[in-house]
Amino acid sequence: MDWVSEKSKYKIPYTAVNGNHDDRAAENPSGADADGICWWTNGFWGGMMWLMHHETGQDKYKEIANISEDYLDRCFEEFYGLHHDVGFMWLPTSVANYKVTKNPVSRKRALHAANLLAGRFNLAGGFIRAWNDLDEGDTRGWAIIDCMFNIPLLYWATEETGDPRFKQTAMKHADTAMSAFVRPDGSVHHIVEFDPFHGGVVRTYGGQGYEEGSSWTRGQTWALYGFMMSYIHTGKEEYLQTAKRIAHYFMANIPEDGVIPVDFRQPLEPKREDDTAAAIAACGLIEIAKAVGTYEKDVYLNAALKLLKTLDARSDWTQASDSIIQRGTESYHNRRHHLPIIYGDYYFMEAVFKLKGNDLYLW
Repeated sequence: MDWVSEKSKYKIPYTAVNGNHDDRAAENPSGADADGICWWTNGFWGGMMWLMHHETGQDKYKEIANISEDYLDRCFEEFYGLHHDVGFMWLPTSVANYKVTKNPVSRKRALHAANLLAGRFNLAGGFIRAWNDLDEGDTRGWAIIDCMFNIPLLYWATEETGDPRFKQTAMKHADTAMSAFVRPDGSVHHIVEFDPFHGGVVRTYGGQGYEEGSSWTRGQTWALYGFMMSYIHTGKEEYLQTAKRIAHYFMANIPEDGVIPVDFRQPLEPKREDDTAAAIAACGLIEIAKAVGTYEKDVYLNAALKLLKTLDARSDWTQASDSIIQRGTESYHNRRHHLPIIYGDYYFMEAVFKLKGNDLYLW
């Protein structure tokens, strides 16, 4: 991170092309095309800088994080590219900045993002709407498991302002996710469609996994760690128990070699992998280990360590690549597989710092 932070100082990376970080800040499409500055992963680079600043005390990381956060103001101006993922974007940037420095501008940005997220809540269905209008048809009733990582922005907003509406909205969404997304065996759906006018589940979709009813691994980790986030902010026991149920399903399906597939129910061939799911799962498992009793915590901690050791052995620690984690996959049916993706690096770093015991919790 010492050298790559300087190299990518004025970028917001998403992946690496020929070993070099790309730059989402340089791409600024207009309207609803959100592949540029409004891309959902654009908070992770800033989050990595805040983790490094916390760990090392070096101001250069804070300066790079500030550059990244300033870039994101363009999203507020464009507006149309924003959707449910504002938590992913402003928790690791503005909320992190405010936690560390008490910067009032960062507080304002984060509260603005929280209000945008709360405004997506569907009262009839008890969920936060995913995305905006898509080519797939009527998506007004769609919610996705990924949003469990966005609602901590609402918990923070209540903690910061004292206004209970944000937390109430977050908990309503989490409660809906518990009943509608999590299956009895601990696996989860990626997309659930609700009736946006009257509530109730209409159908489920396979989303970024192999097919409807399958088990997209990164979706399992959004749920595993996401319910722990809700437990951390609320203390609601059901969230902890739900996270544990999902964790046991995930741990039971970790292959012998520790390499996580894109979908636990995908065909044996082609063998498609997603190292980012392993990194996110490790973070969630470590948080569960912190929350359970002495004789239980090693079950989760040992699984996290297996995943992290496997990632370490598969990573690129040289200057041949700007990325550490090399084999991420966006979705099973995407044309691209086994590429560096920025959140793989972020969650790998977060997990390692958790193990050290003095981490900066950004969620």
